Amino acid sequence: MSGVHHPVESGLNGGHVSSRSWWIYRGTGRPLADIRLGDILPPPPGWRNFDGGPVLPPVPAESAETDRRLGAVGRATPRQDPHDIDLINTALLLRRPLLVTGRPGIGKSTLAYLVARELGLGRVLHWGITSRSTLRSGLYEYDAIGRAQASLGHPRPAAPAPGPPGEASGESGEPPGAGGAPRIGDFVRLGPLGTALLPYELPRVLLIDELDKSDIDLPNDLLHVLENGSYAIPELVRARHQEGRARVFTDDPDGTAPVDDGLVRCRAFPFVVITSNGERQFPAAFLRRCVRLDVSPPREDQLAAMIAAHFRDQDGRHTAMIQAFLERSRESGGLATDQLLNAVYLRTAGVRDDDETWGELLDALWRQLSGAP
Repeated sequence: MSGVHHPVESGLNGGHVSSRSWWIYRGTGRPLADIRLGDILPPPPGWRNFDGGPVLPPVPAESAETDRRLGAVGRATPRQDPHDIDLINTALLLRRPLLVTGRPGIGKSTLAYLVARELGLGRVLHWGITSRSTLRSGLYEYDAIGRAQASLGHPRPAAPAPGPPGEASGESGEPPGAGGAPRIGDFVRLGPLGTALLPYELPRVLLIDELDKSDIDLPNDLLHVLENGSYAIPELVRARHQEGRARVFTDDPDGTAPVDDGLVRCRAFPFVVITSNGERQFPAAFLRRCVRLDVSPPREDQLAAMIAAHFRDQDGRHTAMIQAFLERSRESGGLATDQLLNAVYLRTAGVRDDDETWGELLDALWRQLSGAP
């Protein structure tokens, strides 16, 4: 690792950010160049070592969604505090979820995309939590009605003949729904959490967004899955003698994956980012299984870098607006960063600050988020 890491990393506007020798993720905003993560990531602790299989190939990056959130590669990236990067790397090395707390709109969810881009971990799996979210909805969905309707037009297939020794039964090599009578796997779709726990060689990045919106039981329900890195799909377990290896749909577009005997067990524990607005307390048993990061509101230099990441040739042109935004944010109890981006976009679209409507527009865009009129 000493040949990979450097004591100093160039920062915004020629500044420097100290870098620890043990960091894997350094918060540069740039993908690792000519470096394979599997070669520099230390093995997990013995109690976080998993052996799921068969090993799946890596997934491609989703540049459109990442660029939408972070700006194009090569643009300025807001400097993260070394303490924040310490905790991100701690979660990465310990294979533990990162619980990120802070007020709404300060960029908690972007951490998942920053890590995925820099470490080349592919598309971020996003599980947006609502009051109706359940553990099962994060793991998988089974379309029982669809299978019943499809079965009306097909006789029940006979169990496949045993294959050569060591070969799982029921695996045709075809994607779900390809030819013949429908199989149970054709009607199973893994959710974001379920997909993240598939046996990939490198960790997937999973964003569990706004967990404090969930039902009170969901954090406790997550404990077993996050601790053991595995789960069962009962519908496939019951059919394992007829469909030993089922191919199911995943949360990736057009993605499929094999599942043996209805059991999913990860190989590389995913990098899990769980965000919370601090609106509720979580159980102690849940908290002790997470690395906890409290995110502070962005500083002036970080907001300037964020603007430069989304708008060309804007570096340094909006200092007065940033300062006004920070002052308004302090007065109103906190504004979201996208409220600043909206104002910058109007300025770049031709709305001038000496226009008689500019002040009214800012008042409309920078209204406080507490719910007061």
